[in-house]
Amino acid sequence: MNVAVPPRILPVIVLSQFAGTSLWFAVNAVMPDLQQDWALPAAALGTLTSAVQLGFVAGTLVFALLMLADRFPPALVFLACSLLGAACNAAILFADGRYGLLLALRFGVGFLLAGIYPVGMKIAASWYRERLAAVMGILIGALILGTALPHGLRAIAGNGGAGLLAVGSLRPWQVVVIAVSLLAVLGGLATAFLVPRHPNAVRAARITPRALGLIWTDRSVRASVFGYFGHMWELYAMIVLVPVILATRLQGNAVSAGSFWAIAAGFAGCVLGGLAARRIGSARVAQLQLATSGACCLAAPVMLVAPLPLFLAWLLLWGATVSGDSPQFSTLTAQNAPPAVVGSVLTFSNCIGFAISVVSIELFVRAAQAWPLAAVLPWLALGPAIGLWMLAPLLRGRLAAA
Repeated sequence: MNVAVPPRILPVIVLSQFAGTSLWFAVNAVMPDLQQDWALPAAALGTLTSAVQLGFVAGTLVFALLMLADRFPPALVFLACSLLGAACNAAILFADGRYGLLLALRFGVGFLLAGIYPVGMKIAASWYRERLAAVMGILIGALILGTALPHGLRAIAGNGGAGLLAVGSLRPWQVVVIAVSLLAVLGGLATAFLVPRHPNAVRAARITPRALGLIWTDRSVRASVFGYFGHMWELYAMIVLVPVILATRLQGNAVSAGSFWAIAAGFAGCVLGGLAARRIGSARVAQLQLATSGACCLAAPVMLVAPLPLFLAWLLLWGATVSGDSPQFSTLTAQNAPPAVVGSVLTFSNCIGFAISVVSIELFVRAAQAWPLAAVLPWLALGPAIGLWMLAPLLRGRLAAA
């Protein structure tokens, strides 16, 4: 039985995803303030980001194994995780520089994001099965906007506390943390009260370890999943390093503003990629965007010293393409995996992909502290190169009969 989709469903889910995932990089946006106020170590940028990623890996596995979004209404799971994630984020205000507590809180935020990002996608998929590729582009684009938002808020709240978001005696970074937490709460409430459960929603299959083997033995699954792994090598390391890259040319709040626009460009990449996939297919879109972002890595030594307009255009192009292929890899994997285990394949590939991002973040943040960026950034292209190599069979049509 076909069920009419209420017009509000997609806008509410998109805005809620944007709001909830703004928790992801809230600390990264205010890291210079925290390092100044609390004398955090130089490696804190990478380590605190890795804590979020590891929390997300653990949360994804726990939520999938316990099938929480099937046992309970997904919108209520989304709400609970939004509220708890906002609380973990806001608790940073009371950490007072205790590094161990900061790591635990960021791990907690990552764990709870597993009940926001994937659950929001599950809700959307139940309502928009026929337009999933385009909807995925919009939803992951909202995640990218949420990732960029704290940098934008930091730019507004800057100028020593005299910015537009300054509140009383609060420091600008405290305003950013509070604003992001409140936004996540609003996103959870919007989903819980405005997005009903689809009456024909299908219960997910139980997670099976057999899917781990399929990631390697099934040629079509291997092509899309390993393409995604190459993408993940580059994506989050680039996002973490954007403020460091901009600091070589800009100062003060301009770094935060530039970081917002460079990361937020991924929204355009995701949405336009989703539209293009309807004409040329997800594999071709993923190939074009992965190749472009890899080329941006290789161009870093030249672009870092290029005239400022060209430097900024390079970062915008890199930001758009480094994120824009994400929806297409998810779509390809969902299409290529056997229907009975598609949920398991997606769960395990996401977990492995985010684990790869932890290695990449730690490696490149530490490398950027030891060597010039011009010598470090081209190595990010290793991920796209491997991803393109693994993705190639899908484009040559060799797997049509697989």
